Amino acid sequence: MAAVHKILDDFYEDPYELVALHSSLEDYELVYFINLHLKSKFKRCVEDLQLSPGVSFPIFEWKDEQNDRYWSLVTNNSVLETNVQEIGLFEGEPSFTTHHLVPEHKEVDYFLKVEEDNLDIEKDLLKPLQRVPKVITAYAINTDKLKSKNNLIFL
Repeated sequence: MAAVHKILDDFYEDPYELVALHSSLEDYELVYFINLHLKSKFKRCVEDLQLSPGVSFPIFEWKDEQNDRYWSLVTNNSVLETNVQEIGLFEGEPSFTTHHLVPEHKEVDYFLKVEEDNLDIEKDLLKPLQRVPKVITAYAINTDKLKSKNNLIFL
């Protein structure tokens, strides 16, 4: 007889806060300014998040051991370039397809995930992030309503 294993949807999940960031900066520029203004130490991970072949999302992380927090910053957009094999006006021109880590929030440029139990999101995250130059806005995301929250498990 073969054993049957079931995976329950209500698996244990570390508590975390998710913040949406809007900025026109490239990811490395945004990380530089966040590190400068929040006195954080984000570093780029060696490997990007791969959702499917050719679709990757750069991840920056910081283990804040003083406050026992784990921070992750990831871009929400990934652009995949393909060559179109058409004859005519657009012959040989590349085609670009944009993929989103969290498709429900296509307008968001970056997500900041902070794993912490007792975090005052307004005081500890949103206000300092809104003071960073070139950050247009920052706001909390309710993760209970996200359909694609499994994409954030890696963080």
